[in-house]
Amino acid sequence: MSKYHSIIRYPSVTEKNTLLRSEQNKYVFEVALGATKIEIKEAVQKLFSVDVEDVNTMVVKGKKKRTGRNVGYRPDRKKAIVKIKAGQNIDKFGEV
Repeated sequence: MSKYHSIIRYPSVTEKNTLLRSEQNKYVFEVALGATKIEIKEAVQKLFSVDVEDVNTMVVKGKKKRTGRNVGYRPDRKKAIVKIKAGQNIDKFGEV
């Protein structure tokens, strides 16, 4: 597995993300917590052969989960919204 595959974990395919993709040419990925915007940009460009214009990231805190008396938390995760140059797209995005 290459270093790019360890940065980009998997695409996030939801109804809201599909609208972002069709209207604004933005794609949403779950990425490694320690990944920087520059690393994410480079990984998307190398893996999908597209030109990246902009990268926005956010850390989503894990939700509290209970099982009886025990309380735990889901792990934190990081999302990246990547804007691709107009006229380009990532093939098989929902099928990856």
